[in-house]
Amino acid sequence: MIVTLCGPNDFARKQELEKIVATFLRDHDAMAVERLDGEDTTAERMQEAASSLPFLTARKLVLLHEPGKQKTWAETIADILPKVAETTDLVIAEPKLDKRLSYYKILKKSTDFREFGELDANGLARWAGKYAKEKGGSLGLADATLLVNRLGTDQLLLQHELDKLLVYNPHISKQTIELLVDPLPQSTVFELLDAAFRGNTKRMLELYHEQRAQKVEPQAILALIAWQLHVLAVIKTAGARSTDDIAKTAKLNPFVVRKSVDISKRLSLEKLKRMVADVLALDLRLKSVSIDADESLQLYLLRLSSGQM
Repeated sequence: MIVTLCGPNDFARKQELEKIVATFLRDHDAMAVERLDGEDTTAERMQEAASSLPFLTARKLVLLHEPGKQKTWAETIADILPKVAETTDLVIAEPKLDKRLSYYKILKKSTDFREFGELDANGLARWAGKYAKEKGGSLGLADATLLVNRLGTDQLLLQHELDKLLVYNPHISKQTIELLVDPLPQSTVFELLDAAFRGNTKRMLELYHEQRAQKVEPQAILALIAWQLHVLAVIKTAGARSTDDIAKTAKLNPFVVRKSVDISKRLSLEKLKRMVADVLALDLRLKSVSIDADESLQLYLLRLSSGQM
């Protein structure tokens, strides 16, 4: 068995690797598992591990992490694969593969090629519901979407929070999510700006004070606002490009881009420019003049909410 695990979804890729190892260990000793990293292992050593016979065991499992970092390995992969011992299970983990290279094409053609892409918000919500069910609990799609919106697209973080929620109550609800899961500052700032652009001053200030109650400093909130404005500016100037194309070109998370599209539609480019200029001016004042950061940032947000920008 020769398996290639690739793709940007670290969580799913590692989960698959753990399954392969667990399946192997059901019938074999842990001493039959060999792990090598292409960062600090020569191509010759990795090839020897793949082609040599197991010692004192019927089979062995060889796990290679990013062997392609060794140029010789990548260039001679067509010669290496046929020499893998029949008594060896070989797993090649390559998070980033250039599809233009022969290395990628040979692995895709000649191995059990398993590619793990990033999940979008809907995919993550469905995964969260499935995960809760596998653990003996339940989580509806609407509540799973709420959880994703609060935490973002880090699948490992989502798993940890799901485990916590399931311990508290196997039947996860909106109430338990709001009780036990603190939204990430990035998610809260997105909601805060959305409320401001809608003129919902009350909700905007509630979200701001929630962040301050969680000890998030005004300067940190301002930095997150600046980052969100950057995302909006990228989207606004991208023309008719798709969200996936925008995310790829600007190296942004597709989830973040999709969430921000609706806000960008409600803003003119001129208004967005003024907002960016005002954030920059406020940041400079906070760094150069002795002023109350809390009051100054709230004033900025109030002006934003009232449409004075």
